[in-house]
Amino acid sequence: MKPGLAIGDRAVFRHRIGPQHTVPALYPEAARFQDMPAVLATGYFVGLMEWACVEQIAPYYEDGEGSLGTHVDFSHVAPTPPGLTVTVESEVTDIDGKFLWFRCRAHDGVDMIGEGRHQRAVVRWEKFVPKAMAKAEKAVA
Repeated sequence: MKPGLAIGDRAVFRHRIGPQHTVPALYPEAARFQDMPAVLATGYFVGLMEWACVEQIAPYYEDGEGSLGTHVDFSHVAPTPPGLTVTVESEVTDIDGKFLWFRCRAHDGVDMIGEGRHQRAVVRWEKFVPKAMAKAEKAVA
């Protein structure tokens, strides 16, 4: 990573929730999900929190670097229907080598919908991708 990212750095990320981000859309093949309300799915909520952290650290990646989520600990406490915009506030709370910790809080313009913490690992794609592909080949064999 390039220097400059520091503990205490904060960022704000916004995303408008659409019908494709709702519980029934999360796993269309899951019949029980189809009977649930069309509100922001927790799976998409977690992804949104990760996305906010990725956007915060992206300017510090070296060429060929990226990051992967390695830990999530979020509450998701209020429903968000499609059409609302979720604002995620993220803050770097720890930097330990390749591991970055964030505190995140999300609001949909009406309610605080969730908060928690997230860890990401900075990786070099040239090392990570071959390992993942080797795993896929083992699974097929």
